[in-house]
Amino acid sequence: MDTTKSINDVLASQNAALQAQTAASEENGKEKIAVFDYRMVTFSLAGKDYALDIMKVKEIFKAGAFTYVPNTLPFVLGVYNLRGEIIPIIDLRIFFNIDVGERQANKLEKMLIVSVGEQVFGVVVDDIDKIVPIQKSSIQPPHPLFGDINIKFIQGVVESNNRLYILLDIDRIFSAKIDPKERENSQKEMMSRAAIKVQTRSDASFSAPTSAPAVSQQAQPKEESKDDALDENFGFVTSALATLRKFEVTDINEKWVKARYKDWSNERGKNKIQFQNATDADEFLKPFYSQHTASWWKKDYADAIYKALPDNSAKQIVVWNPGCGKGYESYSLACLLRKRYPEAKIRIYAHDIDLLSVSNAPLLSVPADVANDWYAPYITKKANGEYTFIPDVRNSVMFEYHDCMNTNALPNLDIVFTRDLVSFMPKQAQETLIADFTEKVKGNGIVVLGQNETLENNGKWTAKSVGSVTVFGKK
Repeated sequence: MDTTKSINDVLASQNAALQAQTAASEENGKEKIAVFDYRMVTFSLAGKDYALDIMKVKEIFKAGAFTYVPNTLPFVLGVYNLRGEIIPIIDLRIFFNIDVGERQANKLEKMLIVSVGEQVFGVVVDDIDKIVPIQKSSIQPPHPLFGDINIKFIQGVVESNNRLYILLDIDRIFSAKIDPKERENSQKEMMSRAAIKVQTRSDASFSAPTSAPAVSQQAQPKEESKDDALDENFGFVTSALATLRKFEVTDINEKWVKARYKDWSNERGKNKIQFQNATDADEFLKPFYSQHTASWWKKDYADAIYKALPDNSAKQIVVWNPGCGKGYESYSLACLLRKRYPEAKIRIYAHDIDLLSVSNAPLLSVPADVANDWYAPYITKKANGEYTFIPDVRNSVMFEYHDCMNTNALPNLDIVFTRDLVSFMPKQAQETLIADFTEKVKGNGIVVLGQNETLENNGKWTAKSVGSVTVFGKK
């Protein structure tokens, strides 16, 4: 079931509107969009309009069937496994003593996933509306007459498009309602549940992670051979990667993980192979990431991707870019496709679960050194002196909030470009996504994964290397 479809439609529409507004402003020589220095995610509670600073909102989600935790406050509905992270679920209506009807079993609740300090919460609301850009100076002080909610929990009030929004102070709300001792106990309970999940998923047995997860260093029985000990250590390492960094070892990346494990063993020595903390996991994964991840592409890499793109005489080239992040990859790809297929219309579906990134990506400015590099034919200068992409490139990318582990309603695809994303998904989700590729990619289409990911173990795909780049096509 696609639990985020309607929300994705709202966000896609909002981002499209912002793109259109930016383009219109530039054509008129007016940088109207530049005055918007603050963004709110708006929602409703009991028919009234509320908002949160977008910087506090990690993503938007729908879920149900929460795991009940006894002896918690009434507004805590339970905990939920959000892609391997166990988070508490808070009903904001009960939080503010708003009447809530009888809850139906397993009903999908609309939630904002928010971060408060180092803690992540799921906040249940009645309905989620859209992203509203405003001037920070337009936020007015709260007044006691805005009365259902204690004034100390209100950051301010904002009027936009003839609607009055109450802007909530999420930090103050949670610090007031959840004392440190209770939060610590809740975290321990959640980590315990997470440990149970990890143990059932892994063939290797290791101690439950705490707030700073560490894999237990158990002495090896003397009768074990050296190879057996290495095999067991490998199991510890793969389980720790899943626990600490949600990196799932499967056929997609196993070849690289085994090679990296040998190097790691030589670097660390036999007594320091297992991870002590998340820093060790990051160090292990450092060589995994593809070139120019989350950054502008250098000319040599752009040339390598250009050579790997297949011949295609279609009038429209349709591309899916899940895990687009802040948009560097999507725009780099858009420029390259415009160069490779000059007669075709380019359409890139750029998806990510980072709400802030996909909201800001349409307004991305280009640094001067990048604008004067290989990107130059696709760059224009705005009235305020900043560089941005020409409308033909900018309008070819549609940024949307979307979790690709849900149903992916896409047309047939010429290219899938998703570097380093698949490895950070649960095994079942990986298999579902690859099945999506098989169904939606055209016969002459290609899939581009991370430089250390492969589809060669999947019987329906074949690898083709062009210089330093490997692409996968259907057999």
